[in-house]
Formats: sequence, structure tokens, C-alpha cells
Amino acid sequence: MIISIVGIGLLGGSFALSLREKYPNIKFVGVDTSVVNQKIALAKGIVDEIVSLDEALQISELNVLATPVDAINKLLPYMLDRIPDDRTIMDLGSTKELICRLADLHPKRSQFVAVHPMAGTENSGPGAAFKELLPNKNVIICDKEKSSPDSLVLVETFLRDAGMKIHYMTPVEHDLHLAYVSHLSHISSFALGLTVLDKEQDEKAIFDMASTGFSSTVRLAKSSPQMWAPIFDQNKINVSKALGDYIELLKKFKDAIDNKDLETSLNFMNRANDIGRILAGIEKK
Repeated sequence: MIISIVGIGLLGGSFALSLREKYPNIKFVGVDTSVVNQKIALAKGIVDEIVSLDEALQISELNVLATPVDAINKLLPYMLDRIPDDRTIMDLGSTKELICRLADLHPKRSQFVAVHPMAGTENSGPGAAFKELLPNKNVIICDKEKSSPDSLVLVETFLRDAGMKIHYMTPVEHDLHLAYVSHLSHISSFALGLTVLDKEQDEKAIFDMASTGFSSTVRLAKSSPQMWAPIFDQNKINVSKALGDYIELLKKFKDAIDNKDLETSLNFMNRANDIGRILAGIEKK
């Protein structure tokens, strides 16, 4: 069996590495426009060979589309146009509504499975891929009823064998929830990084005074702008609503501090502490 990784980055590379030991006889081929990424993917053993996209579509039973979401929108119709009838495409995009809407327009929609692994780091590219990224993480499949039974079972099997826990959502539900639990946290981290950099020009002072709390809060600001700008754009309605809610609460927090309203500040923080209950539940799952 041959699996192609189209866009060999953190997620696509980690998906391949997580399956290598379980399926030693599967051949992984890579498609990437970056010569550097090609060389790294070969050196790390993510893929066995680099091929063109058209060749990958003809030889691969499963094509994993792991590019940024703006590229997925361009590549998915092209790939569906050319894929043989008994093959499957799955994407790993962080937005789903626009991608699924695009897939719905194609006569080969049933050969596509919309997937989003809830895993990642602030690093990107095949050099950041590692086999431990996906096991025990959640993965969302959208519009499963629109995928053929064969394609769905194939994708579900590999996701489970990669150690992931599968959940199902509509694309609308996915994008709404992700705006709050993922996209907003990245915007917050980017904004915090910019705030500190603009205010504090002395980089040594930042380094000397930064605590582990600051580092953990701002680490997402190191994430790839090329990946995240299209995500924010494709999910702009939900992201704007989440950001508006966040800004409104920040204003209330600021007012409490300006007015020396200690009771309100304490109330905000005590309510926020309940997030520990949510995180504990996530870890148990």
C-alpha cells in the first residue's frame, strides 16, 4: 500500500511517523514544493520517496492533504478531478466549513474525508514532526455521512492506529468551537508577544525578567504566520465573535483594576479558575 503526504509539515509528517512502526510495509511518498522540506522529510524517514502530485494521485490509496488551509482550497478540487475511483483523500486542515462546502460541489465528494487532528506545537515543517504528537489526542471528522463507507473506514482505521480518539462534528460546529479553544488562544499569544516587543525594546531585559509563565503564555506566538493567517481568514466570522467576547472581558478586567475594584478582580479570577476542571477532564479522556 502507498500513502502520500501532500505538504510535508508537522501534522502530515507526524501522521506518517506514527504509522511507520505499525505498518512497516506501507510506502510513504511525499509531495512538497520546498526542496528543503523534501530533503528533511527523506532524511527523517517521514517519506521513502518524493513524487509529483499527479503521480501521487495515481499510485496512492490514501492521499493526506496537509498543506495550509488556503492551499487545501486550491488543491482539493484539482486532486478530486484526477483521483482514480477507488482512492481516498483526507485533509488535516484546521478549518472545515469552507473546505467541506467546496468538497460538496464535487461529484467525487464521497472519496473525501474531512479530518482535523487536535494536536500541534508552535513549531512547523517536517523537522518539527515526531511520532508521539498524535497518540492519545482527539481527532475530529466532519460530515462523515458524505464520505463513502470504504473511504471512511480506511481513514478511521489509520487514525485509530495512530493512537487518536475520533469524534464527529458538523463543519459549522467545528469552526465555532475551534474559534474559542484554538484560534483565539493563538491570536491572544500573537497580541501578547507584540505588546511586550513594542513596549520593551531591551531584549535582554525581557530575557532576564521573563518567567516560565510568560514563556508558556506567549509560546504560540512562534507559530507559523503562513499557516495561521489563512485560518483566521477562513474562520473570520467565528474568530471575530470570539475575539469580541474576549476584548469585552479584557475591558471589564481593566475597568476593575482602574477603579481599584478588588472584589470584581477576585471574582473574575475565581471564575476563571474553573478552567482547571475542564482541563482535568480533557487529560482524563
